Amino acid sequence: MSETSPLFDGYAGNYDAALAEGLQVTGEDAAYFARRRVAWMQQCLARLNVIPRRVLDFGCGTGGSVPYLLMLPGVQEVVGVDISESSLDVARARHSDARVRFAHTSELNEAGFDLAFCNGVFHHIPVVSRLDCARYVLGKLNPRGLFALWENNPWNPGTRYIMSRVAFDADAVTLSPPQVKKLLRDAGFSHVNTSFLFIFPRLLKLFRPLESVCQRLPLGGQFVTLEQRP
Repeated sequence: MSETSPLFDGYAGNYDAALAEGLQVTGEDAAYFARRRVAWMQQCLARLNVIPRRVLDFGCGTGGSVPYLLMLPGVQEVVGVDISESSLDVARARHSDARVRFAHTSELNEAGFDLAFCNGVFHHIPVVSRLDCARYVLGKLNPRGLFALWENNPWNPGTRYIMSRVAFDADAVTLSPPQVKKLLRDAGFSHVNTSFLFIFPRLLKLFRPLESVCQRLPLGGQFVTLEQRP
């Protein structure tokens, strides 16, 4: 995985602004969604009685998820990897915590991670390269290690509209939940569950407590497939 990312190299300096252009229709910012993703993972880890010491943030970009991943109980280290050198430079400038490191995917030679996290990355990966990327993550995990892969839900019209407003999503090729499940099965993972989140925008936030009982319904703006390395 020695390639580079001209697209995200070009957006490294204004990634947040480009993303905000799409998310503003939800009434929330990127931090809200990052917190909710990690809160969901914390609940799942607690149910599975898993305490991750080392976390891999695959496709970390400018490191927006890192502060929240550090909040997971037991985490001692987060390593973010990406193919965009410009994005990694921004991430390093923003995050000086001693528990955090960033590296190009081709430069991370170690394994031994308990949890891998990935948000909104695979729809930017060429279809022919996706299986190799999934196997890359598998190879970095400890046996019984978990992989939480978050993707935008193409079955949700609101999600498609938001993506149409985000400049760097113009050429994205979305994945459906069954496609993600098959991809990870082909890579060697064992399926744990799939959940759908982010059903209600801020305007309807009073209904958000219902999302916990609707996670199996394909309604949310994003879905997460939780997998385990055998």
